[in-house]
Amino acid sequence: MDNKIKTFKYVDYLWDDEELAKLGDDQVAQFLYRSNILGSDLRITNYGGGNTSCKTIEKDPLTNKDVEVMWIKGSGGDIGTLTKSGIAGLYTERLRNLKNVYKGLEDEDRMVGLFNHCIYDLDSKAPSIDTPLHGLLPFKHIDHLHPDALIAVAAAKDSEKVTKEIWGNTMGWVPWQRPGFDLGLQLEKCLEDNPGIRGIVLGSHGLFTWGDTSYECYINSLEVIEMASEYIEKKIEEKGAVFGGKKIKSLPKEERLTKASQIMPLLRGLCSSENRMIGHFSDSEVVLEYINSNDLDRLAPMGTSCPDHFLRTKIQPLVLELDKNEDLTNTDNVLKKLEPAFKNYRAEYAEYYNTCKKENSPAMRDANPVIIIYPGIGMFSFAKNKQTARVASEFYINAINVMRGAEAISAYTSLPRQEAFDIEYWLLEEAKLQRMPKEQPLSRKIALITGAGGGIGKAIADKLAAEGANVVLTDIDEASLKAANATYKRDVSAYTLCDVTSISSIAGAYKKACIEFGGVDIVVHSAGLAISKPLEETTEKDWTVLQDILVKGQFELAKQAVAIMRKQNLGGDFISIASKNGLVSGPNNVAYGTAKASQQHMVRLLAAELGKNKIRVNTVNPDGVIVGSKIWEGAWAEGRAKAYGITVEELPAHYAKRNLLNEIIYPSDIANAVFSLVGLLDKTTGNIINVDGGMANAFVR
Repeated sequence: MDNKIKTFKYVDYLWDDEELAKLGDDQVAQFLYRSNILGSDLRITNYGGGNTSCKTIEKDPLTNKDVEVMWIKGSGGDIGTLTKSGIAGLYTERLRNLKNVYKGLEDEDRMVGLFNHCIYDLDSKAPSIDTPLHGLLPFKHIDHLHPDALIAVAAAKDSEKVTKEIWGNTMGWVPWQRPGFDLGLQLEKCLEDNPGIRGIVLGSHGLFTWGDTSYECYINSLEVIEMASEYIEKKIEEKGAVFGGKKIKSLPKEERLTKASQIMPLLRGLCSSENRMIGHFSDSEVVLEYINSNDLDRLAPMGTSCPDHFLRTKIQPLVLELDKNEDLTNTDNVLKKLEPAFKNYRAEYAEYYNTCKKENSPAMRDANPVIIIYPGIGMFSFAKNKQTARVASEFYINAINVMRGAEAISAYTSLPRQEAFDIEYWLLEEAKLQRMPKEQPLSRKIALITGAGGGIGKAIADKLAAEGANVVLTDIDEASLKAANATYKRDVSAYTLCDVTSISSIAGAYKKACIEFGGVDIVVHSAGLAISKPLEETTEKDWTVLQDILVKGQFELAKQAVAIMRKQNLGGDFISIASKNGLVSGPNNVAYGTAKASQQHMVRLLAAELGKNKIRVNTVNPDGVIVGSKIWEGAWAEGRAKAYGITVEELPAHYAKRNLLNEIIYPSDIANAVFSLVGLLDKTTGNIINVDGGMANAFVR
């Protein structure tokens, strides 16, 4: 294929003939390739939004005759990450024959069930509601996308006229209608009435484009989006000020981040009145232009237009009436201002639900806001996990771009509340929610782990992340932190340097946790070092460094964690990774053993004080964790070997033989103990769990 590389200003041309050559003539593979590069540009379509398809000729397994099969993104998928396992393959003719049994708009839900009778590929993903929109059109390759520029055209008050102005007679237009079989019929009729068009604009919704090949479809989509984008930018230039101009000026970047980290735990606590939430913060130029504008108060209550937008963001955001210079360290005063705002938002949402609900509507869902706007500071989003919160933020940024474009064209229009409700509480949408997998034990929890660059700390982070938590890795070694963080998928982890002997460094770590995820629920103090010397060789420096890292560090970590946990009002967990040496008197161990005993007793004291806040404080005592533990890499191992009169190489076997179970203890065993305390033993505080294979002289009682 000899395709010239096209130049676009408002979208990215990503087609690579060398990559395509690897796919050969496989039309399905080409359709997946097209889907992935389209989905990689959020200006073209939002995460999980839109749909792509292709039609091929296949052999019917029953008749051995050639039949046309449509391959299309399945329900709940994302075109940017789409693979063969995420698509559905349907007999095109059977799908079109459903026109013979369709009974009208009241029959939409039944029709979705009938899609299963059209399945060709038995490994198909469940077909999406958009399936007939693609199937009733005759083209080999079809893109249904949600580009910001196109939705701006679709959401403008004179959308049909603007469509004509931009593309003349080359584009069709259909008014807003909820996705379903009837909308497919409307697209089919639009094409019949306007033969030769290159695509169709869906009012308040998005775009349909097509082509005979995957490449022709791709180029057609990009060209149509580019034309809309150019048109909008010219309108903005003519109009001058966007969103009515600037009303307030943002604080400088670092001040915004500080304010955001201070308020996020409060917002998280308020958003979590029904279900614990994870947060995301954005202060991009696009966001700031909108939230600082004169038109914010008019546009924000109108809500979003594209169904994909408000399904992720709720119909409208909560705009905080806080001054950008508000003293956010005065928690009680800030809460007095925030609590009524949240109460009012929930009441308005309940009114929306009660006004629009029908006899068979699902029960009202969580009435808390998803998107929260703080003029001068930025935009917050809260959802069940980090990915959902981040994607909600991206969707609202899409909505901002739509409002920006529509206002430049003429005036922005949102969907009527009843139409929005019918999408949000659609029974098919509810069924999709019910099919979601069960949440993991630590889902919706945020854990900060010190000493997480390797060894026991990294093992703990791995376990908590595997059980659903977001993890914030801290250590003094940036290289090991980066390597550790790289082992997690996106939206699971964050990392930051943290010296636990420094109050400001600890504060920076918690600031990172608040900015990245909204706060903190679990703190595990695993950072440490070990010094094994007889009394006469133990120096003041040895004593001080152990006290600073193990004891003072634990104190300051707990003090700052509790301040955040109290803001959230969601309880919490603090875990100290101490040692058997805090309970057992051993040789050459006075400084280390004393520090570990201090850690253990501090836990008891904190547990007694913090129980009223539902903050649980517990200890895990490892012993003999030699394999994979960082403290055994140097002088400590040599010191213990010397104390026991053996070689360093003999230590693992020595420690295994001396415990009752004759077991080697690994970092993962310590991680399992931590998980038991934060994920299972939710009524345990002030406790000690020994992970030592059974050492009788270390029994707590």
